[in-house]
Amino acid sequence: MIHILIPGVGEKQISHVVFDYNGTIAQNGILIPGVKEEITEFSNKLCFHVITADTFGFVKKELSGVNCSITIIPEEDQAESKLEFVRQLGPDQTLCAGNGANDRLMLKEAAIGIAVLQDEGLAISSLLASDLVVKNILDVFGFFRTPDRLKATLRK
Repeated sequence: MIHILIPGVGEKQISHVVFDYNGTIAQNGILIPGVKEEITEFSNKLCFHVITADTFGFVKKELSGVNCSITIIPEEDQAESKLEFVRQLGPDQTLCAGNGANDRLMLKEAAIGIAVLQDEGLAISSLLASDLVVKNILDVFGFFRTPDRLKATLRK
């Protein structure tokens, strides 16, 4: 668990991290270099979850041996499926990261929603539903390493 006291917002106790797959921790279905190592580094403090429709069909192969759960959702109603997944974990203790329009509901519901703008782009609806945006998925792990970065960005 990671504790972050954000002035004007309150304390956030993050136990779960939910990642979209394609466009967030993978590009064209291939895991972005460095993600596996970062998940491994923080898996003693946080539970990592990957939720995806697995567009390219590579998620299980790419995340083999990585300490995270993988949930493959149907093609239809993806945004609602992701939202329900976060609700089952407990949104108040969950940080979500995503880039697609189907991530907007989970990003809005999460204690901290992070939009990721990388090579595959970022849907405006997800940008607007997020608490902040990062330029690279590895920046999210920087928040785990130095939680005061979130404090500085999200204070009111």
